[in-house]
Amino acid sequence: MLLRPFGDHSVNSTIYSLTVDAESAGERLDRYVAQALPALSRSYAQQLIVAAQITVNGRPARASLGLCAGDQVAVAVPPPRPVALTPEPIPLSIIYEDADVVVVDKPAGMVVHPAPGHPGGTLVNALLARYPDMQVSGDLRPGIVHRLDAGTSGLLVVARNDAAMRSLADQQRERQMRKIYLAVAEGRFQVAEGVIDAPVGRHPRERLRMAVTPQGRPARTHYRVAEELGAYTLLELRLETGRTHQIRVHLLHIQRPVLGDPLYGARKGRASFGLGRQFLHAQQLGFHLPSGEWREFCSPLPEDLQAALGKLRAVA
Repeated sequence: MLLRPFGDHSVNSTIYSLTVDAESAGERLDRYVAQALPALSRSYAQQLIVAAQITVNGRPARASLGLCAGDQVAVAVPPPRPVALTPEPIPLSIIYEDADVVVVDKPAGMVVHPAPGHPGGTLVNALLARYPDMQVSGDLRPGIVHRLDAGTSGLLVVARNDAAMRSLADQQRERQMRKIYLAVAEGRFQVAEGVIDAPVGRHPRERLRMAVTPQGRPARTHYRVAEELGAYTLLELRLETGRTHQIRVHLLHIQRPVLGDPLYGARKGRASFGLGRQFLHAQQLGFHLPSGEWREFCSPLPEDLQAALGKLRAVA
């Protein structure tokens, strides 16, 4: 595990320079930093703010400061030092690896990084065992650029060093990554292609859920009907933004929840089609390597989703 000591800015700190865009105007400083730099949790961003290692327009600021478009945010992340996060020799399906990045085909059921209730057995634990030389700033999520829900399978990219982390974080923030998902939704679609454009934020009453809410952050999901399956629809979805639970929340918003979703769906059909989780898979991932080369990767449907799709086709 990699954490940094606090104190004065060090010449060895990794400096991230961010410019607040119009979409992020009004966002709290701590939340903005955690969203712009996914390797830093919001709680760790708050610690950096208290330690005066985050400035806005050259000055220290409060975590609750509301940002304005054009504000210059500088984040100084001190160099990593080892702390007690246990590397675990958990098998991983590695699609691609080099000195800078790793592309993992994550199985359903694996949590991406440690969190309350999941101190171990995560993708991060497995990565630290496989790559003990990883040197990426972050508290409990070193190298994690984007995440997949525990019940979602498929592709994600992880940075192995700070330079790669900056490159990937910039691409994520500037919407340059290509992320395609496959999902089965409940119900039929009258329009074969479309865009769901609705802000996503924390549910006002249920803190474990996200929701479409006027106070949420802008979110756009492109969908295309890939196959009609009787009372269900196989969709190809492209994320333009990457909000927490975005696909699941957006499909619920249009009353077409993901089949088998335990949090946002009615769970109907799970037993009939042998599903133990939501039918959602991160199938394609494209991004620029730190060298500038564009690469795209593809993950086939896992066996459990293949079997469920076969049963859906049989009754369609």
